[in-house]
Amino acid sequence: MSDSLTSKSDSPVFIAGGENRPVRQLSILMYHQVGRFKAMRAHRANYCDAGRFARQMAVLAQGGFHVVGLEQALLGLYGQQPLPPRAVLLTFDDAYAGFIEHALPVLARYQFPAVVYAISDWVGQRMRWAQPTPGRAEPALMSAAQLHALKEAGISLGSHGASHRKLAELAPAEQLRELTQSRAALEDLLGQPVEDLCYPFGSFNQVTVRLAAEAGYRSAMTCLRGAATRADHPLLLPRKAVSFGDNLLGFLWKLGKHRPKPALEDWRRWSQLRSVGMGVMTVSMGAADGVESRRTAVNAQAVGTTPARIFGDG
Repeated sequence: MSDSLTSKSDSPVFIAGGENRPVRQLSILMYHQVGRFKAMRAHRANYCDAGRFARQMAVLAQGGFHVVGLEQALLGLYGQQPLPPRAVLLTFDDAYAGFIEHALPVLARYQFPAVVYAISDWVGQRMRWAQPTPGRAEPALMSAAQLHALKEAGISLGSHGASHRKLAELAPAEQLRELTQSRAALEDLLGQPVEDLCYPFGSFNQVTVRLAAEAGYRSAMTCLRGAATRADHPLLLPRKAVSFGDNLLGFLWKLGKHRPKPALEDWRRWSQLRSVGMGVMTVSMGAADGVESRRTAVNAQAVGTTPARIFGDG
């Protein structure tokens, strides 16, 4: 992004040094599993009850919201095509097979687009990357045939890494393998370009962002909290997590809450100042549902510092 940008909480975002036209906010909703689940206390952000999901989609359809696809979202944020008012993008991490039974028919009913992020090494297997927890199921992930069916149904598909590892904890070479191998494998499987990424566990650092660009990704979803605006780098898009406990009032509150969390503001400042360098920052999902942010300060580098130093590996 070449424009100089500003973001002040819920205020409209304007392009500095150019035409002063407001850029609307985009609520990117983050889902994982949609289905029928027992009441739970842990990992609530990974689940959404199928009945509540259907009601949430009805609210979007009947409440004056505009659900857009990823292409329209990116054009609205960074191109010349304005976003519609109350714009929403639906994203689904991990490519759980239950999406086809519980989410896809509801999306089809309202003709809503969506994005599903698949893990290339786990296609057709069960979710076993999490720490074993008594009573926690290991749900099935979509097979190659099911991912093809999604493609035919008009659902966008992106990469969620090769093996669902926390990228910020890996050496740069291993990060690059995760990013490039996943993209190549999914492109071979789907027979179409895969240009969009979602960081597993919401874990990334400055190295990850640089390597994602080198690997050919045009966008990447994070677990940073807030509405997306043009102030966000396309490889650092924030989202709003929909949790198991969200009733309709809580769902509507999240749709209307645009104020960025401090970690998102940090990354916005970093992306705007990346030409002069910043402290190394790492963001990853916490043990529960929250987002944990850590920042290790280093001396700012002068303009012209090499990208490897600017995107320093903390």
